Order: sequence, then C-alpha cells, then structure tokens
Amino acid sequence: MASSSPFWQTLGLGAVAGMRSMTAPALLSSALRHHPSGRLAHSALSWLQTPAAANTLKALAGAEMASDKLPNMPDRTAPPVLAGRALSGALIGAVLYKTNRGSLLKGATVGGLGAVAGSFAALYLRKLTTQRTPLKEPWVGLLEDVLTVATGKAVLGSHQPRQ
Repeated sequence: MASSSPFWQTLGLGAVAGMRSMTAPALLSSALRHHPSGRLAHSALSWLQTPAAANTLKALAGAEMASDKLPNMPDRTAPPVLAGRALSGALIGAVLYKTNRGSLLKGATVGGLGAVAGSFAALYLRKLTTQRTPLKEPWVGLLEDVLTVATGKAVLGSHQPRQ
C-alpha cells in the first residue's frame, strides 16, 4: 500500500513535525518503544527506542502545545523556528528510512521537506480558520493540536518497524 511506504510515511510524519516539532518524534519514539527495530539497535538512533526518550519527547510535545498558545510565541515560519521543525522532520525521516533499509540522507531530506511544507500549510490553515470561522485563539491552536496528533497517529497507525 502506497500510504505505508517509507516515502509517504516520512512525508506525512514530516508534515506533522512542521505543525508541532516535538509531536512527530514523540509519536515515532512511542511506536518504536512498543515495537523496537533491530535495524536501529546498534546505530546512533537507537536512543529513540528507549522508554526515557519516549517519555521525555511526550513531555516536550505537551510543553510545546501549551506554549504555542502564548501570545508572544514567534511565527512558525521564522527562520530559527522553521529550521527546528525541519531538523525534527529530518530526524524522523532518517529513522523511518533506517528502519526500512533506506538511505538516511534521503529519509532526512524527505522528512525535512515535509516539515517545511507542513509548517507553511498549517500556518495558512490556522490563519484561514480564524478569518473564516467564528473560532479564535486559543481554540484554533487546540484544534491544530488535535489534528496534529490524529494525523501523526494515522500515519504511524500501521507502523511496524522491520527487524
């Protein structure tokens, strides 16, 4: 199935990283904690499979969601913020490609580009929602949080890392 291929999974989870930079790694780490990949066991990326990483990333994702609602938060497309989201997408892309015997560089590239695209798409969608619906902040941000988690879980829903 095309949607479960490493490319589409990486692009989709990269887009999630563009919406919330810590949610994508948190969801992937949780999936890997429950279904570890032997292909990561002896790599520099093996830390993502640990309970400590999964729990820490979940806490960071929650903190990011809470802080997003603050009025003084920078725009997600500001260069430093966008770079962080791209790095998050690159990390999850490298991991997904590694678990599928793919190129780390290709995975990082697909994940990073997905994050950049997801950042701009989510910003546009958020602005459009506040302009064309009665929903305002922080409710639009909460809606984005739900959409981010649901999308990430859907993308990873059938993720069973290969041994």
